[in-house]
Amino acid sequence: MPASVPEVLAAWMQPFAVYFTTAVWRHVLVLVAGALLAPGRRTVTATLRIMGLDQAPGFAVYHRVLSLGRWSSRAVAHRLLLLLVAAFVPTGPVVVGIDDTIERRWGAKIKARGIYRDPVRSSHGHFVKASGLRWLCVMLLAPVPWAGCVWALPFLSVLAPSERYATERGQRHKRLTDWARQVLLQTARWLPGRRVIAVMDSSFSAIELLRDAGRHLCLISRLRLDAGLYAPAPPRKPGTRGRPRVKGARQPSLKQRLANPATRWHRVSLNGWYGRTEQRLHIASGTALWHHPGTCVPIRWVLVRDPSGEKEPQAFLCTDLDADPVDVLRWFVRRWRVETTFEEARRHLGLETQRQWSDLAILRTTPTLLGLFSLVTLWATQLDAAQRLLPECVRWYPKHAPTFSDALALVRRELWISPIFAGSPDYRDAPKLSADVLNRLLLIACRPP
Repeated sequence: MPASVPEVLAAWMQPFAVYFTTAVWRHVLVLVAGALLAPGRRTVTATLRIMGLDQAPGFAVYHRVLSLGRWSSRAVAHRLLLLLVAAFVPTGPVVVGIDDTIERRWGAKIKARGIYRDPVRSSHGHFVKASGLRWLCVMLLAPVPWAGCVWALPFLSVLAPSERYATERGQRHKRLTDWARQVLLQTARWLPGRRVIAVMDSSFSAIELLRDAGRHLCLISRLRLDAGLYAPAPPRKPGTRGRPRVKGARQPSLKQRLANPATRWHRVSLNGWYGRTEQRLHIASGTALWHHPGTCVPIRWVLVRDPSGEKEPQAFLCTDLDADPVDVLRWFVRRWRVETTFEEARRHLGLETQRQWSDLAILRTTPTLLGLFSLVTLWATQLDAAQRLLPECVRWYPKHAPTFSDALALVRRELWISPIFAGSPDYRDAPKLSADVLNRLLLIACRPP
């Protein structure tokens, strides 16, 4: 272990050591420590500077960890998922969320980039284009005890290259839903014996995805109010010629059910609906075949109406026909934490500030930073058992529960304490601050991020 890496971090990271060679593992620890402690940009240079290695010879070996190192990011993601599930969801169904985000990047050497709609800067009436990389991320949606709510914890992120990238190489362009099917099936294989529930936004509400992935896990998404819903196909009569029917009679659309006074509504109370502690809703539910030319998928539909009229009516689908409609809504509202995770990763972990240009380094850096979000949450949970994690706030801006910034501050404090007290064997004495640690702390205090 490098002398500059705190021992506590080496202990935390030990479950991942088996996926690296001994030489590469030493450099991995340095990069992870630097990424956690550095403010502002998360370049390799910034991580080395905060670790006091900016003048060390052979700095190129740290770049090669990302660009040339022989290690599997997929295997690391698998291990991370198992750690998260063991810590936050030891029993019961495992709920995951899937969504894409744009990493704004420019440069001719970034081959997989494309031009996309910027989801952060765009609105319903204002379209903003962004040049960058599209990432598809799968996150564990689980309650974090000290936070008092559900968090979205990334564990698997894959790059979805642009259509231009595939065209230039004479390859078939994989749609976002194709990538989603791949990562969802991978997640289900990683959790044998566990019920996996995946919640998605309307952009993933593709009938082919529901058909293929719905055989292995439960999928929940939004549903159009004008979707074509049908009854199951009637039994085939003996002696009937021709191809068997795949669907029965057309059912009323969900839009028609909204307008029909005969529709039976049930009153329910739901926590977390658009951020509210408790919201009263009217729901109606049933089963049907969602049909698109060539494909049929059995679903449970859930129609939601806001009795106050503040929100427009919405519809959701679930591939588990026996699922409770209230549970479907409870699982879906967890998905709204995904955008919070993307925002926090940009603000506190320097997502979009890395400057790697090689293909392999690009494929590894962003998933690593997103994975650090989950690792910080996991480590803060372990530290919270010994010392209570309290939210840091000012008198005029109260904060009722800790956020990711508080978790990161707790982890950073633990990493800084280790080298500070390393020079003082007797903890009763005043700690002796070494010149190296002092210079690194002054770097944070005096240099802008």
